[in-house]
Amino acid sequence: MKKQAFALAALSLLSISAAYAEEAKPDWTLTGNAGLFSDYRFRGYTQTAYKPAFQGGFDLAHSSGFYVGNWNSNVEQALYRGASLEMDFYGGYKFNAGPVALDAGAYYYYYPSSNHGFMNAAGKQAHQDEIYIGASYSFFTAKLSYGLSNFFGLGDATATTPEVKTDGNYYLDLGFAYDLGQGYGINAHYGYQKVPHGKDAGLVANNASDYKLGMTKDFSGWVAGASLISTSKKDWFTTGVSPTRGAGKTGLVLSLSKTF
Repeated sequence: MKKQAFALAALSLLSISAAYAEEAKPDWTLTGNAGLFSDYRFRGYTQTAYKPAFQGGFDLAHSSGFYVGNWNSNVEQALYRGASLEMDFYGGYKFNAGPVALDAGAYYYYYPSSNHGFMNAAGKQAHQDEIYIGASYSFFTAKLSYGLSNFFGLGDATATTPEVKTDGNYYLDLGFAYDLGQGYGINAHYGYQKVPHGKDAGLVANNASDYKLGMTKDFSGWVAGASLISTSKKDWFTTGVSPTRGAGKTGLVLSLSKTF
């Protein structure tokens, strides 16, 4: 009887300890990420004139589904009025609706010191303000981003030209990712960007599409990737350092990144 009572007491203690461990999970989770890329492609178009980029950031998430984060990368100065750094700030809320995971939030693209140089806009810094909603199911994802500001400063008034309104721009992002096992994965992407009055503001057209087909391999937490990226309009805008070289040529982007 004593042995049985002792066993029951030990079992109860283990149950209590397990319940406490379950309750003791932190409400907040902080993660970071960093990576080296052979080119920084944003929505299919190079932001570094086809040169390498170092990128990284962090995410702070609450168990309720709310999150905030920051992400950073070097960029080509000539594209962003002298800024050589892109700093992104975002926040949102994730939740499940049955088998579908939903995500809604806001995103702010900031380019510090971007108030001079190429495409000077009377001292205004280049930026983009967006709201977004996304969904994921099984291997598939979809996200729609809507711009509340002129498209990364495109169309801002200058000392010699009036403003061309390019707010109300939007981007549709469709994705697919599949785990092949043993650390290998494949992914694909299609994106469609619409910029109202973009042609009047200097773009080749008011819209453009981009495509990606990629593969990844996880080496004990370090993820190597190779992605073939292409666009529907290679010269939708230029690299910035060249007035004639389009920013959307087809190319292979290699990467090595880690989340910690």
